[in-house]
Amino acid sequence: MPDRILSLRELNRATLARQMLLARESLPVPAAIERLVGMQAQLASAPYVGLWTRLNGFQRDDLAKLIHEHNIVKATLMRATLHLFSAADYLRFRATLQPVLEGASESIIQRRGVELDFAQVVAVGREFVAQQPRSFAEITSMYTEAFPGVDVGSFRYTLRTHLPLVQVPTNTQWSYPGNPQFTIAETWLGQPIPTEDHLPDLIRRYLAAFGPATVNDMQTWCGLKLKEAVETLRPELVTYRDERKRELFDLPDMPLLDAETPAPIRFLPEFDNILLSHDKRTRIVPDEYRKQVYLPALRVAATILVDGFVAGAWKVETVNGAASLVITPFTTLSPQHRSELTEEAERLVRFVAPDAKTHTVRFAES
Repeated sequence: MPDRILSLRELNRATLARQMLLARESLPVPAAIERLVGMQAQLASAPYVGLWTRLNGFQRDDLAKLIHEHNIVKATLMRATLHLFSAADYLRFRATLQPVLEGASESIIQRRGVELDFAQVVAVGREFVAQQPRSFAEITSMYTEAFPGVDVGSFRYTLRTHLPLVQVPTNTQWSYPGNPQFTIAETWLGQPIPTEDHLPDLIRRYLAAFGPATVNDMQTWCGLKLKEAVETLRPELVTYRDERKRELFDLPDMPLLDAETPAPIRFLPEFDNILLSHDKRTRIVPDEYRKQVYLPALRVAATILVDGFVAGAWKVETVNGAASLVITPFTTLSPQHRSELTEEAERLVRFVAPDAKTHTVRFAES
């Protein structure tokens, strides 16, 4: 029997449901982060906003407390970028994702034409960080003094990708400062990093969070080559086709929703993984808006979802103690959508800037 063809809107609704964006859910924060298989955290505030938009009654301390108790960690993982993970998932998947980190390091080193002794670089860095948490500025100074004349950026990146490190939180607004310190993950978590490979489980978890999806989608998300692994799992998966006839894989027990299932207004933070975890991203981002979402210097805009698809960007501006959430639509919005966006934005600006003297919402021209 031919595979069922899923329309763009069916894929959109399936993904939104799995991402907790069709309705806010009542989950413990660690369970929510695990359901999302980590949260992009290049900006310290992004996971907080991402959870606010997905969970009922989410408060800042709900996450901050878990971070300070070592139950949630911030570390370099998928795509060699910073993510928040539950401690359990970090321990489970760190070894599985190590090839991604090593590949990123080797690419940088080859591009710079640098030759170095990986084992020596990591050993010296481990000894330095083991003494006490260190900032990258301190690590840079140490390498510069220990290895005069080297490409210190390559040394620093090698340490970041080869030695399991986590950021040390502080009592700043979003738990992590702009110039954080790092410590060895084993020390922070009080146990060694397991060496077992959990690649099949990682694929299943991805599909539960982002599926149905192609092999290229999965690879885009994590940075690993997955064709053989997916083929091994094929007997336990179901397959569909998208409107371009590309093969989509999914878990057999995951529901598919009607294309016309209502999708509420939602605000996504910068770098939200739903915008980064597919090779073809039109299930969330219309092609005509790509350049307004994926910005120079690898930035990803904070966006609004209208009827399930990106329809604009947003930001919070604070001047003289007055906070304003500014919405920049990419298209003409109906009066109803503008009203719904305003209502949601009024709550969000108070979450993002709780200490501001005043809170306002305004629309700007794109």
